[in-house]
Amino acid sequence: MFFEFGIKDFIDILLVAFLLYYTYKLMKASGSINVFTGILVFILIWLVVSQVLEMKLLGSIFDKLVSVGVLALIILFQDEIRRFLLTLGSHQHASALVRFFTGNKKESMEHDEIMPVVMACISMGKQKVGALIVIEHNMPLDDVVRTGEIINANINQRLIENIFFKNSPLHDGAMVISKKRIKAAGCILPVSHNLDIPKELGLRHRAAMGISQVSDAHAIIVSEETGAISVAYKGQFYLRLNAEELESLLTKDI
Repeated sequence: MFFEFGIKDFIDILLVAFLLYYTYKLMKASGSINVFTGILVFILIWLVVSQVLEMKLLGSIFDKLVSVGVLALIILFQDEIRRFLLTLGSHQHASALVRFFTGNKKESMEHDEIMPVVMACISMGKQKVGALIVIEHNMPLDDVVRTGEIINANINQRLIENIFFKNSPLHDGAMVISKKRIKAAGCILPVSHNLDIPKELGLRHRAAMGISQVSDAHAIIVSEETGAISVAYKGQFYLRLNAEELESLLTKDI
């Protein structure tokens, strides 16, 4: 028996395919791809048992497992679900819509405010001083700021270099720049468990990737081993940047 296939059915299939693909990318980034594959296999078996073979007893057992499993999945993947909602809310058009209704203007750093950060990173890179700097944008990082020491100072190249000096008590944590000021230092960032991160990248890079996956912030890393400057932004690394590339990346439109 043939059934009608309209434009709504095509859009429905397209949206489901997009949702599955995005979920796959999210699980792969978090190292949970095997769990995702297991869930798909379970759903396939459930559909075959209940819809194709029409096994009532086994089908009812699977139905109960599915009804309870939804709650279990929400608990199990709460970080991934939170990341999905944060990514959705931080999208350029969504952020513009929020600013339209709330009347808040978009916070963007100018060239004069970015250059002290760029020059400090270049200087620290030459001296192979490790650093991790997070620049907040539309999504507030109050939870991260609370894990460190409040500074609330103007953005200054010498201050940045002094904070990350090897003998400084705050050099191991992350610095957070918010509302065009150095808000805090020594902050603790969520560490990414993405298995695709190259082995040669250390804990600073994983922490930078972690904050970039749950916010729209730029995370700048200065490697203590090589002096190379990298940026993590929206779950992607930009490695071995020079001054011009770093400035361009930090001033790009969010």
